[in-house]
Amino acid sequence: MKPIYILIALLLSVLAMSSKSYSHDEFPVLEGPYMGQKPPGVVAEPFAPGIISKDGWELEGVFAPGMKEFYFTTNRKRSTVIGFRQQNNVWKKYIEFPRSGEIVFSPDGKRMHMAKGYMDRIGDGWSERKSQGPMIDRKDWHIMRLSASTKGTYVFDEATREGDGVLRYSRLINGKREEPKPLNKAINAGKWTAHPFIAPDEGYLIWDSEVEGGFGGSDLFISYRQKDGSWGPAINMGDKVNSDKEDFYASVTPDGKYILFNRGMDDKGNIDIYWVDAQIIETLRPKL
Repeated sequence: MKPIYILIALLLSVLAMSSKSYSHDEFPVLEGPYMGQKPPGVVAEPFAPGIISKDGWELEGVFAPGMKEFYFTTNRKRSTVIGFRQQNNVWKKYIEFPRSGEIVFSPDGKRMHMAKGYMDRIGDGWSERKSQGPMIDRKDWHIMRLSASTKGTYVFDEATREGDGVLRYSRLINGKREEPKPLNKAINAGKWTAHPFIAPDEGYLIWDSEVEGGFGGSDLFISYRQKDGSWGPAINMGDKVNSDKEDFYASVTPDGKYILFNRGMDDKGNIDIYWVDAQIIETLRPKL
């Protein structure tokens, strides 16, 4: 099966020629927590159907720490990030910029990681995109997502045409970043292994991969940190989360209550943002 990120790359070039531009007027008034949406239960469902998740494709939905900002990626003349901010309980579009890597926030919300780069929060806005430096910003690594823990540990992926890329991690030890190393074989066992999300306390790691015996294309998997500091086995997150389509790009809301991820793509190129109650994380946790 062709990997989801190659299919998305093709869509970026094709849909850009026929895409409809978003304007602020196309979004209705949204009030209250979670962009005004009724939270899901234990079975995944579309996030903001007809508002955010609609015809075409919408990717990488993520709330910033504090739960007062929401960002997602869509297609305009090029792949574009749209950001909303909650002000006086009402969500309003406040920013858009060209996508240059999947957005994952540092746990304190002060840094917006975007693959090999990042932007720092400055007042109500963001700095210019900066490089992670030569240890991460290497020409031979095509990184899609880099996720960071409170301790400063990085976990990131590697896109390849053959689907043999691995997830790597790099710890911050005494203020110095160590050379990235591949995660264990249990985590890197599948094809098209990508889009990692590490919990702020490093208690678990979520990613997507195509593994024999799965539910469809790529499925979401989780691994839990063991008492000895190692990572446990890769656990498929099950049919309440995964489907017979591609399931990918997972992240957990900063309040720890919900998992946001993408599901697609059908023969029309439709990809939507889904969400599900994060209690599945504790349900799947092995009993010691």
